[in-house]
Amino acid sequence: MRGSAIIFKTAKSALHQPWYETHTMQYNSDSINTQPIDPAISAIDSELHFLVSKINILDAVKPLNFLEEKETFFANNFSSSPSFIYKTNNIDTFALKRKLYNLPLETIKDEDLYTLYKAVIDSYADKVDQYKSIGTNEFLYDSLRYYGEPSEKDVHNAQFILHLPPNPNDKVGELVDAQGIVKILAAMVEQENYTWEMKLDETMVANALVSGTTVRINSNAKLYETDAHALAHHELGVHLATSLNGGMQPLRILSLGCPVSTTTQEGMAILSEYLSGNLTLQRLKTLALRVIAVKSLIEDKNFRTTFLILKETYNVSDQLAYTITARVYRGGGYTKDYLYLRGFSAILSAYEHEKDFNNLLAGKTSLEFLPLITRLIDKGLLIAPHFITPAFKNPVQSDAVNTFITHAIR
Repeated sequence: MRGSAIIFKTAKSALHQPWYETHTMQYNSDSINTQPIDPAISAIDSELHFLVSKINILDAVKPLNFLEEKETFFANNFSSSPSFIYKTNNIDTFALKRKLYNLPLETIKDEDLYTLYKAVIDSYADKVDQYKSIGTNEFLYDSLRYYGEPSEKDVHNAQFILHLPPNPNDKVGELVDAQGIVKILAAMVEQENYTWEMKLDETMVANALVSGTTVRINSNAKLYETDAHALAHHELGVHLATSLNGGMQPLRILSLGCPVSTTTQEGMAILSEYLSGNLTLQRLKTLALRVIAVKSLIEDKNFRTTFLILKETYNVSDQLAYTITARVYRGGGYTKDYLYLRGFSAILSAYEHEKDFNNLLAGKTSLEFLPLITRLIDKGLLIAPHFITPAFKNPVQSDAVNTFITHAIR
């Protein structure tokens, strides 16, 4: 990458179209201590990326008829569960797995690099099954196999949070719509010199989603100012930053992601909300409700029953109960949402104790691979992260109540 230029699409103004303009930033690899990559490793890396880079489960589990089914569910007074439909895919799982396991990993002489590639290939072999089964009865099984399920400790932590009284120190600010959310995100993009392409999407289940350097914002989203700033620190400060850092690596392996990187990535994203001073108790309760919803899903409760549990047992608004339930039931049973709370607890501990913590930002990493990734950076086979999460660089002192709560759920 000597003397090369990286093309950016970055926010110009949240008040005008187009949302972004193109400019370039010079990236000088001479200033980074990297070793020449063996051509055989580069060939494996490129082939692996080619084989699996199009497998995007988050995008694939988005229901095509989300708005229609939501309207019907509410019009019928919650009497029957939604019937979501999804894009079809014609992936040949057997052929793809065979190609993955035929990659000549034995030619990789560095033990750490070999371990990383083997683990990622094994992970994607499971992920391929999950991708193929979206919209079928097998998806829940494949999701459980990949993400696991809430432990007793996870459920206990969720119940603890849900029974806490409101925090009088939480400040939420004014309600802002999608345009206001984009303004807040655009300001961070400009401040941090991030690359992005912003898209508004009215069919989303979540408020926002980052895929590569594309940031999708739900055009129907309405958030309080504090939550909108939390969203910026979550989606841009971690998910976009790790995408950009992964894209700068001499190898693409960290753009694909370590096995079950969700726990670490979402944990860091919630930590970013917390360290920026924007993590409210209500936000923690939403994460706790996701644990309860996943537990209900696994106990063979249908959509309607889980929705009513959130609404009636936990006094959740109809809109929030629907959103949480839809997140968990999309695809046929997407269990990953319980990992946000678990990941936050694990990552908060790592932030306070791991001296190489920021190396987790080098791409789509996992906490259990931090020592290995640090060694690969030290060897010059990977590079240290260029973009550091703003809240990690300049953390805000949290109020005493939130500090107590976040440390009590470990």
